[in-house]
Amino acid sequence: MAKNVLIIGAGGVAQVVAHKIAQNAKEFGTLHIASRTVSKADKIISSIREKGHTVEITAHPLDAMDSNAVAELIRKIDANIVINVGSAFVNMTVLQGCIDTGAAYIDTAIHEDPEKVCEIPPWYGNYEWKRREACEAAGVTAILGAGFDPGVVNAYARLAEDEYFDKVESIDIVDINAGSHGRWFATNFDPEINFREFTGTVYSWQKGAWQENKMFEVGREWDLPVVGKQTAYLSGHDEVHSLSARYKDADVRFWMGFGAHYINVFTVLQNLGLLSEQPVKTAEGLEVVPLKLVKAVLPDPSSLAPDYEGKTCIGDLVKGSLNGKSGEVFIYNVADHKEAFNEVGSQGISYTAGVPPVAAAILVARGTWDVKKMANVEELPARPFLELLGDLGLPTRVIDATGDHPL
Repeated sequence: MAKNVLIIGAGGVAQVVAHKIAQNAKEFGTLHIASRTVSKADKIISSIREKGHTVEITAHPLDAMDSNAVAELIRKIDANIVINVGSAFVNMTVLQGCIDTGAAYIDTAIHEDPEKVCEIPPWYGNYEWKRREACEAAGVTAILGAGFDPGVVNAYARLAEDEYFDKVESIDIVDINAGSHGRWFATNFDPEINFREFTGTVYSWQKGAWQENKMFEVGREWDLPVVGKQTAYLSGHDEVHSLSARYKDADVRFWMGFGAHYINVFTVLQNLGLLSEQPVKTAEGLEVVPLKLVKAVLPDPSSLAPDYEGKTCIGDLVKGSLNGKSGEVFIYNVADHKEAFNEVGSQGISYTAGVPPVAAAILVARGTWDVKKMANVEELPARPFLELLGDLGLPTRVIDATGDHPL
C-alpha cells in the first residue's frame, strides 16, 4: 500500500523535501505540507507545479507545538510517514503525535527547548531518547537526525565501521560551505536556531569523556577535495551526542568552517547581548527577545538561494584499525549551490539537509528502515541509504588507500 506523507514545516528545507518527494512520487501516496503559515506551504506547492509535477499535494494549517493537533491531522489525512523539518522546538510534540497515531517519524535535528541553550550531553538523552520505550511499544519507526549533519555523516561513520575498520579510533566530521550569497551578512538557515548552536559550550567526545571548549577556541586548517584549504573550528553539534554512544572508545569531534567576517559579526552581536534568548525591556516598556529581533532584521534564508554560488564539502575523516593495522578514510559529498537552485529552487545548504530525510522516507516505505522502534542513523544499515542518496542527487565519494573514488 502506498504511504501517504506529511511534511511539517514550510521553509527552505521543506521545499527541498517536497520537490524530492514529487520527483519520486511513485514511492509514495498523497503528499501533504503543514505549517502555521499556510501561504508558505502554498508557495512550495506552486513551485512544484511550475516544475511540471502532478503529484497529489495539499497544504494544511497546523500548530505543531500541539501534539493533539498533530495527531488529529495525521488521522485526517491518513499519513503513514511524517517528515518533521519544522523548527527543532516542535520535535517532541510531533514525535508524540506519531506515537499516538502509529505514523513513522523522521526528523533532522535534536529537539530544542526555547528557554534553554546548549543542553547537558548527551543532548538526545534529555528529549527524544526518553520516548524510546514508547516508540517500541507502539511499533512506531522514529528515525532521528536524518538530515546531512546529523544524518548522512552518521551513515559515513557507520560505513567506515562496516567496511573499513574493526576498531574505530576517531571520527572528525568537517562541514565547509565555500559558497557565497552576496549579502553583507546572513545565516543559511533559521537565524534563531543557527545562533543558538554557537552561543553555548562546545562539547566534544574525547578520551572517553565529554570535553568542553568555547566557540572559536579551537581551529585548524583542512585541505579538502574541491573546496581546497579551509579553516574550521571545533563546534558542538547534534551528531556528536549520538555517535559518542555507539563509539564510546573513539574520539568524536565536529568541525565547522567560518570566515573571519562571520566570526566578527557573531562576536559583536554576542558581546552586545543581541544573541540572548532571554527577554529584555526597552525604555518604552516593550518586552523584546534580542535573538528574535536579530532574526527579524536578517534576510530570510530562503531568499538567498537565487544568488548563491559555490560549493559545499561535508565529510567524515575516520581513523581506525583492521586486524591491528592502522588506517584512515575520508567519506564525503560535494554539493553545488547553483545546481540545487536550478533543480528545486533552494540553496545547497537546504538541499543537503532536505534530500536525506526523503531517502529515509523511501527506505521506510520500502521496509528497509521500517524498524518499528526509535533509531539514530548510525544504528541503521548505511550502504542502502548512501546508495539511494546518490540516486537522489547527493553522491558519496571515498578517499582511501586506493585513492579518491565514488562509493
